[in-house]
Amino acid sequence: MHTLLLNGDDVDENARLPDVIRAVEDAFRAYAEGRTVMPAKSYIDLPAYNGDFRSMPAYLDVRESALSGRSGSSDSDTAETWDAAAVKWVNVHPDNSADHDLPTVLGTVVYSDPETAFPLAIMDGTVLTRKRTGAAAAVATDHLAVEDATSMGIVGTGVQSYTQLRAIAEVRPIEEVVVVDHNPEKVASFVGTFEERFDIRGGSVAEAASCDVLSTVTPVRDPVVELADVGEHTHINAIGADAEGKHELADDLLLAATVVIDDYEQCTHSGEINVPWSAGVLDDGDLHGELGDVVAGRLAGRTDKDGVTVFDSTGLAIQDVAAAHVAYERADEVDNGTCFELLRTETDEL
Repeated sequence: MHTLLLNGDDVDENARLPDVIRAVEDAFRAYAEGRTVMPAKSYIDLPAYNGDFRSMPAYLDVRESALSGRSGSSDSDTAETWDAAAVKWVNVHPDNSADHDLPTVLGTVVYSDPETAFPLAIMDGTVLTRKRTGAAAAVATDHLAVEDATSMGIVGTGVQSYTQLRAIAEVRPIEEVVVVDHNPEKVASFVGTFEERFDIRGGSVAEAASCDVLSTVTPVRDPVVELADVGEHTHINAIGADAEGKHELADDLLLAATVVIDDYEQCTHSGEINVPWSAGVLDDGDLHGELGDVVAGRLAGRTDKDGVTVFDSTGLAIQDVAAAHVAYERADEVDNGTCFELLRTETDEL
C-alpha cells in the first residue's frame, strides 16, 4: 500500500472550499451528536524560541450524522457518509516571519484509515488550517448572519483573512468589503487581490464592524472592536484569539451579543471569551451554546429577534480531519500528489 504525500499546492488544489465547508459542517453536527473522539489539544511550550507545538488528534464519524440532514438540504438521504481519523502537529512561532522567512503557523497532518490505522496521507497542514478555519467561519455565518448579508468587514490582513473572505462569500452574496490593518501596504495588497471580484476598500474599524458580517483576525490582547462600532444585526467571527490573554472584542460587546462557541473547554481557556471569563465578567448564562448544537438543530441559529451575534472560533481537530478527508479523497480520485512507501506491510517482518 502507498501513502500519499500532498504539499501545500496539492492541498490547495484538492481541498476546494465548498467541499471543505460542507465537510466541516458535517463535523460540527457529528460533534454535537457524540460521533467524534477529540482529546484536548496538548501544548509543548518552547520559551527559548518564543513558540510552541500543539498536537491535535481526532476521529469523526458522519456515516449516520450526515443522514440527519443539513441546513438548506432538500434531500438529506443522499448525503455522503464517511468516517476519518487524523492528527495535526502544528506550531505558533511569532518570530518566524522576521527571523526565518517562514509563516508564524506551520502544520503537518497525518491522515489515517480508521479501520487499519494505515497512514493514507501526509499533507501540508498550513494551507489546510487556513481552509478549515475559513470554512468554520462560513458555517457559523450561514447559521448566524442575516440571510441577505452583502457587506463584510475584515480586521487584520494576515493569511487567514484571505480565506475568511473567500469562504464567507461561498455562503452569503458578499458585494462590499471593508478591510482594516495598521499596515497600509498590507491593506493595499489585500484590496488588490480582490478588487476585481468585490467593491473593496480600506477603512476604519467602525466602518468594517458596521457591515453585515465581520471577521476579526488579529493577535491583540487589548480589544479593537467596541459595542458602539457594530451594526444592529452584525454577525462577528472572532478568529484571532487562540491563547490565554488574547482578546479582540470589548467585554460589553460580548455581553450584548448572542455568543456561540466552537468548544466550551477551548473557548473558556484560550478563545475570544477567555479574558472576560477568567475575570468573572462572562459566565455560562452569557453563552448561547456551541456551534455543533446549532448545526444539529438543537439550538436556534439566527432568529428575527437577534441583534449582534458572535462566533468564538478556537479551531478544532475535527475540522482538520474533515478538511483532510476532502483533500485526500479528491487527490486519490484524480491521481494527484506523490505516492511513496512509508511503511512495510509485511507483518512477518515486524
